[in-house]
Amino acid sequence: MDKTARIKELTARLNEAAKVYYSGTDEIMSNYEYDKLYDELAALEKETGIVLAGSPTNRVGYETLGSLPKEEHETPMLSLDKTKSVEALADFAGGHRSILSWKLDGLTVVVTYRDGRLYKAVTRGNGYVGEVITQNARVFVNLPAGIPYKGELVIRGEALITYSDFEKINGMIEDPDEKYKNPRNLCSGSVRQLNNEITASRNVRFIAFALIRADGVDFDNSRECQFEWLEEQGFDVVERKTVTGADMAEKVSLFADAVEKNDFPSDGLVLMYDDIEYGESLGATAKFPRNAIAFKWADELASTKLRYVEWSASRTGLINPVAVFEPVELEGTTVSRASVHNVSIVRELKLGIGDELTVYKANMIIPQIAENLTGSGTLEIPKVCPVCGGRAEIKSSAGADSLYCVNPLCQAKQIKSFEHFVSRNAVNIDGISGQTLEKFIDRGFIKDYTDLYHLDRHRDEIVEMEGFGERSYENIIKSVEESRKTTLDRVIYGLGIAGIGLANAKLICRQYDGDPDKIVSASAQELAQIDGIGEVLASAFEDYFADDAKRSSFYSLLSELTLEREVRETDSPIAGKVFVITGSVNNFANRDELKAYIESLGGKASGSVSSKTDYLINNDVNSLSSKNKKARELGIPIISEQDFLALTGRD
Repeated sequence: MDKTARIKELTARLNEAAKVYYSGTDEIMSNYEYDKLYDELAALEKETGIVLAGSPTNRVGYETLGSLPKEEHETPMLSLDKTKSVEALADFAGGHRSILSWKLDGLTVVVTYRDGRLYKAVTRGNGYVGEVITQNARVFVNLPAGIPYKGELVIRGEALITYSDFEKINGMIEDPDEKYKNPRNLCSGSVRQLNNEITASRNVRFIAFALIRADGVDFDNSRECQFEWLEEQGFDVVERKTVTGADMAEKVSLFADAVEKNDFPSDGLVLMYDDIEYGESLGATAKFPRNAIAFKWADELASTKLRYVEWSASRTGLINPVAVFEPVELEGTTVSRASVHNVSIVRELKLGIGDELTVYKANMIIPQIAENLTGSGTLEIPKVCPVCGGRAEIKSSAGADSLYCVNPLCQAKQIKSFEHFVSRNAVNIDGISGQTLEKFIDRGFIKDYTDLYHLDRHRDEIVEMEGFGERSYENIIKSVEESRKTTLDRVIYGLGIAGIGLANAKLICRQYDGDPDKIVSASAQELAQIDGIGEVLASAFEDYFADDAKRSSFYSLLSELTLEREVRETDSPIAGKVFVITGSVNNFANRDELKAYIESLGGKASGSVSSKTDYLINNDVNSLSSKNKKARELGIPIISEQDFLALTGRD
């Protein structure tokens, strides 16, 4: 292939990979492979002088998506040139006092303050145009709403979600297919939400890493002074160390030792000259400023052999590939498995059993395949599901090919569906694990949800099964019997209708006053009118009950249950009133508890202010938030939590 053709091929492949990566949906290429191809493209462009208009070496960040307002940046937000060499870092610093800090792995945001208040927040976007996310920035957990400085302040920082918060959020999602892939993807989606209540629930944090403008403040020509001043203003600022070329290796080593202990995601380091005037005098290339450089860890590579690829099916039918290789030591731990994510990456790596692989830990944490040195490409993509033996087919979504089992009766789908059905927020049958369900389904005890309520028919067999016995059987039956008394919204949530969470199920049940006949017959058009449902969920709900078998199964299930009706006061002072809650609460554990209290008194808690809203609850009554502003425009009373309690008579 000639060099021009290769440049075109690499540009197209890298752009497609970046588009999928930054949309937060999936991956079609590993970071290692992306960097390798990017470097090849950059070298070819330098050699030939040919740079295509759409080349990733000429673009910065992702293209703006969705319907958030767009805004052009005052000055382009250039990315940084990069190196994996500590020696190159030392040469860059030379004898100049410099600052070495974490390269944070989240979403870059430009924040502006005026008159001491948060005025505007805009994402990096494509480097020239970003998305305005001011309302979402107002609910970042650590971003000051007000600061002592009253002039115009413009700073750049990284919005991110910590590993511990990421694990908590993923831990509340029972379906493995719906779990988020990594903190960066979760953060990107959280920051760019149209509803900032979702952003608030994700514990997004803001870490400042650059001061762009602070009118009238003398920083003694020092970046470090800027950072210290930002800390005095109340901002969390990126962790950093002062350094010169002489002690670069020692300082880089200190950061390397801290990587695995960090609770925040990072993908390297940033080195910047402390001398502001000197750094700015160097100017910039078309893409890179010359006052700073990024350092990416030189991955510790290990050679190994691919033993096999494990394909595991899930409740939605997605069949995930995991490479299992001969165990190797990486970054102080033994690894033998790495997710390959999807069929696109399997093909990209040209995998085959027995192939020689090099593996590494991405960002020194997550095992990944770096290269396939053999590249035999002999691995066969399964044509049947590894669980049920039914037909498996490849489907494309968001630029990535994935394998799915298309058998609706697949055991894996049943196991996951039943796990969801018996979970705590659904009918809550305590003591029946996925492992137990798998054994019962294997033996034919359970084929439908109603079968869970007739396990007594299989008493003798269950008692004799390995790992069970009389006591285990009795405990299971007791839990099953206790679960018979439940609420309709929990049952509907337990059915696993696409996108219908417990809150959505509750809204639908209230709309139809808990009448199952009205609920299963509701049209998508009717359902979409319910505040909080929308067209997509409404269509999924209608489609589910349009299936005669599912409708019949639902009614059979109801015959096994005793449904308790939601008790709501209708003569309370707030019955029928619509409330919106914003800000922190003092008398309740959280806003969800306050919402539940409102609903128990016959009121309604909504997520957004509209003409239907009766009261906005905000302990900061004089806040300049968008909800307060909209409430004032519509003439809606803004009351404190104490005012609300007085309304209910609880004060």
